[in-house]
Amino acid sequence: MAKTSTTSTTSTTSATRPARADDRSDGTDPGVGFDPSAKLGPDERAAAIETFKTKELDVLVVGGGIVGAGSALDAVTRGLSVGIVEARDWGSGTSSRSSKLVHGGIRYLEQLNFGLVREALIERGLLLQRIAPHLVKPVRFLYPLNHRVWERFYIGIGMAMYDAFSWSGGRPPGVPHHRHLSRTQVLRSMPSLKKDAFVGGMTYYDAQVDDARYVAALVRTAASYGAHAASRIRIEGFVKVGERVVGAKAHDIQTGERFEIRAKQVVNATGVWTDDTQAMVGTRGQFKVRASKGVHLVIPRDRFQSNMGMILRTEKSVLFVIPWGRHWLVGTTDTDWYLDKAHPAATAADIDYILEHINKVLRVPLTREDVEGVYAGLRPLLAGESDQTSKLSREHVVAHTAPGLVVVAGGKWTTYRVMGKDAIDEAVAAMDGKIPASTTEDIPLLGAEGYPAAWNRRGRTARSSGLHKVRIEHLLNRYGTLATEILQLVEQDPFLAEPLPGADDYIGAEVVYAASHEGALHLEDVLARRTRISIEAWDRGESAAPVAARLMADVLGWDLETTEHEVSNYLKRVAAERESQLQPDDASADRVRLEAPDIAFGFDEDDVVVDGGRSSGAEGAKASDEQVVGEKTSEPE
Repeated sequence: MAKTSTTSTTSTTSATRPARADDRSDGTDPGVGFDPSAKLGPDERAAAIETFKTKELDVLVVGGGIVGAGSALDAVTRGLSVGIVEARDWGSGTSSRSSKLVHGGIRYLEQLNFGLVREALIERGLLLQRIAPHLVKPVRFLYPLNHRVWERFYIGIGMAMYDAFSWSGGRPPGVPHHRHLSRTQVLRSMPSLKKDAFVGGMTYYDAQVDDARYVAALVRTAASYGAHAASRIRIEGFVKVGERVVGAKAHDIQTGERFEIRAKQVVNATGVWTDDTQAMVGTRGQFKVRASKGVHLVIPRDRFQSNMGMILRTEKSVLFVIPWGRHWLVGTTDTDWYLDKAHPAATAADIDYILEHINKVLRVPLTREDVEGVYAGLRPLLAGESDQTSKLSREHVVAHTAPGLVVVAGGKWTTYRVMGKDAIDEAVAAMDGKIPASTTEDIPLLGAEGYPAAWNRRGRTARSSGLHKVRIEHLLNRYGTLATEILQLVEQDPFLAEPLPGADDYIGAEVVYAASHEGALHLEDVLARRTRISIEAWDRGESAAPVAARLMADVLGWDLETTEHEVSNYLKRVAAERESQLQPDDASADRVRLEAPDIAFGFDEDDVVVDGGRSSGAEGAKASDEQVVGEKTSEPE
């Protein structure tokens, strides 16, 4: 693990839920104790902003992706007063556009990056068994073989190492070990493969996660320990006393209000925006982050038969075929991206590349008509001398790039907890007092505690609620024990048990809950991240949009004009994404994608804020990259 600096200043504590200071002689905000009923609703957002304006924080985290959220949870569970802000929606960058895998990265063994693989596999076990068993699930993959003898021996050694590393954290890995398969066994498990595609294979296990749901749960868990969280807060600069950073200049995109947030330490967890954020301090810092685009396709599960996923070697990297509910995720690409960072666009060439490679092994080839959804994300890679982004570092760095400002960059989605720990270690090393060490290894996310028992009772819950058992399983695997709060909404209003149009997997109560409890402020937040309707539905959520908007309106107080505005914006987003996916190259796809409005309908309809500081078109994209402090994006693999 590459780190510029990591220092722990205190002894550890074994408490799963650390006590917080009741008061502080210096007048700073001490936060509150653990509150399992904590929400990310409109009132809670307003309260967080009021705290930002009136209290000095110990730590302010800038960036609400997986690493920023992990940093906030790490800091607040050490007893520090913590704020976290995000320019857009929680997890709206590649933290919600990854391959949705929690994995060690088996291909990194070939690069001899054993430390990275070991660290990631230890974290995989933690997430599977302790931190988020309701969200992180085992998934089986086939590693196909093209040569009978030497390749089976060579890959077999790698698989054995992968299994061994997964045990190295001092606990069982939570998944079975690898197995060898003959060609007959491979074809029996995956009958849609060409008979001569492979000579055999090996199966191994990793884990998968709904990445967007995980980020929302992580932020909410941080809030439950007392962190003050607000999305749609754009950081436009830093407050300095001499050379020291003592806070940030904030802009509330919802209302237009500008204010300062004071903090003893600021953590910059802005992913592909790291260089732009550093420029606000007048320096690029000690390292450079390079963006690599990764594109995934969503395919209906019935388009080919298989009882497991698959990993295919390509000329540049690997291609994953991942089971995802009633769908397959197929990806990813790995190309440089220099355009709009908020909305990376997939091109026709990206889609054709993925289809070409998977069709090499399928008896019945897939076509464009088989593609339900497409999404693209950006990896924040630590730039080096390599010309290929697939060869750049997936390791992370942490450094004080200015007094009072800690930057954390690079890394993998899977190792977010370690990155957050390292960032806060660096921050507290510069703070006075004796501050406890990280305890996040032992802190489950909201919804995790009691999940196995709730799963075992799912039949009884289905009977008592009147919902189908499959529906209860869906809710448990998305909310864990917090599914009871969804069921309470249904009990209060049975209409909320109805599926959303064109998206039968989701019910109305989930939309209401997203707005009232999970920080969703706009229709896109619900259809793209709290649910995955925007990539899972054939119509990309066009049918569900009007119904979902009306449900959100009741919670957020939208009038008819605002509700219609939200629907219109979402439909334009869908149309722009579809059109961009027909373009031959990045430049034209980016131009088409930016034709869709990206507006936070808020304080004054005659003075509409362009969200993220960006108007449509190329000039807006440039403004976004120069001004916006966005969320931490992470490796989409």
